[in-house]
Amino acid sequence: MRSAAEPSKRVCEARIKKEMLELVIFDADGVLFDSTESNTAYYNAIFARVGESPMSPVEEKAGVFMSAPQVFALRAAGDPELIARMREVARALDATPFFELLRPFPGLCSFLLGIKRRYRIGLATNRSATIPAIIDYLGLTGVFDAIASVRDKVKPKPAPDILELCLKRASVAPANAVYVGDSETDRLASEAAQLNFIAVGERVDHNNSIARLDELPAALERLFCPLAQSRD
Repeated sequence: MRSAAEPSKRVCEARIKKEMLELVIFDADGVLFDSTESNTAYYNAIFARVGESPMSPVEEKAGVFMSAPQVFALRAAGDPELIARMREVARALDATPFFELLRPFPGLCSFLLGIKRRYRIGLATNRSATIPAIIDYLGLTGVFDAIASVRDKVKPKPAPDILELCLKRASVAPANAVYVGDSETDRLASEAAQLNFIAVGERVDHNNSIARLDELPAALERLFCPLAQSRD
């Protein structure tokens, strides 16, 4: 006589074959670290050098998930000369002192390595020139299996280009990956790239949501049936 658990086991096995999770892609700002204070100080330094006022509360929120060109365009409101001046200042500005204002998730490297025991991990972010230095600053050099950013000369999120590039570099199909983000921009980019999505925090409303990053392993188990995928 079959046990009551057998039908659900067959369903789970069928789902595993269809949706084997291979790659967990992380956003950077708002997910791996709180960058609000750091980004605000960085952009205010640029604005001050071109004679602009500090960021408004709306701009401060946007600075967490927008790329630098998007933040400049938001401030410039269609003024190409102001955008050009801000970009010129940004190219000459050393961003590394602002890294000290970042607030990484506690035990970030250990946490990511724990995820990496079962899945490959990627990074897809609207950051550009600063991303290699931030990875080094956070002690994450060599941790990610695939990285994509605006630095790769692709369209920023909410366009899907960054996520699609990360998938391409990892040689993983969208159905076999999940994006972990914290903004509506991340959700839209994930949907456009046909990726699974997990929302972190309160900035984006989604069925698959977690309050904190340390809830991610359990969320992955809920979305993708348990399977011994150990990379030991």
